Amino acid sequence: MTPNDKQLQLALEGESDVEIFQNSQIRRTLHNGEWWFSVNDIIEVLVETKDPGSYIQKMRERDEGLKETWGQIVRPLPFKTETRGMQNTNFVSIEGIFRIIQSVPTGKSEPFKKWLAKVGFERVQELQNPELAIKRAIAIYHAKGYPADWIDARIPNKIARERLEEHWHKNGITEGVEFAVLTNAMSEEMFGINTQEHKNIKGLGKSHNLRDNMTPIELTLTTLAEQATKEISQASNANNFYGHRLAAKSGGSIAGEARHSIEVATGKKVVSDTNYLTEQQRKNIQISDGAKEVIEKVKNFKK
Repeated sequence: MTPNDKQLQLALEGESDVEIFQNSQIRRTLHNGEWWFSVNDIIEVLVETKDPGSYIQKMRERDEGLKETWGQIVRPLPFKTETRGMQNTNFVSIEGIFRIIQSVPTGKSEPFKKWLAKVGFERVQELQNPELAIKRAIAIYHAKGYPADWIDARIPNKIARERLEEHWHKNGITEGVEFAVLTNAMSEEMFGINTQEHKNIKGLGKSHNLRDNMTPIELTLTTLAEQATKEISQASNANNFYGHRLAAKSGGSIAGEARHSIEVATGKKVVSDTNYLTEQQRKNIQISDGAKEVIEKVKNFKK
């Protein structure tokens, strides 16, 4: 991915990544439509300390105003780590950072403010003009070689999925495995297969995104299923996994009926083996399959 690709991507709620400030890593996550940054990482950079926790404690002790408002400007938000998985980490908004900087006597504050303005600027633009974020996403897909009719189906699909996940998260669904099970419930009713079977039909590897390889009609039906699921879930006041699963099956069933009607009218199956993998991605899958064959031969030889 090029730097320009990264700038053009459509940021989603809960998305997390790491930015670099003067060779130091600053973790950030998208919360309530704005970027929030790791408090420990900021302090570590500003005061050049390897023990930001102790510095923060002393800073709060000497600044009564900061101590009183700390709970308002700092929030524990989930951030995925490589070693321990999802962990709650203290994050602060851009506004909160400027308040913290007031209590940090360091000459690094001005360069840090300029860096902060740069990394947060694109998201501010998107908040002021949501169409800009959509245009950026469309530009990315065009650059990757996707056709216009596919892009027209993919953008609404991304939005529908985000809204559904927000609804699930606010109403009792927090585990990643639950999201996967609910998605499978929709898929089985909609396409008659689960997501892994769908990926197998398309010849996708483990790292490939199924939706980025769906056809426009598959994407459109998926959008219908997820929008219907959200409406049904809201109407039934679902607040636990089982209630959401019933809604997911109902939403998937509605899209499944539409799929059946399309297949009758066109005389062909909606689920397709068509994918949008690049030539290099196809070669990588072939290499992977070849490696599996070698491993199996070695196992059989040892037997």
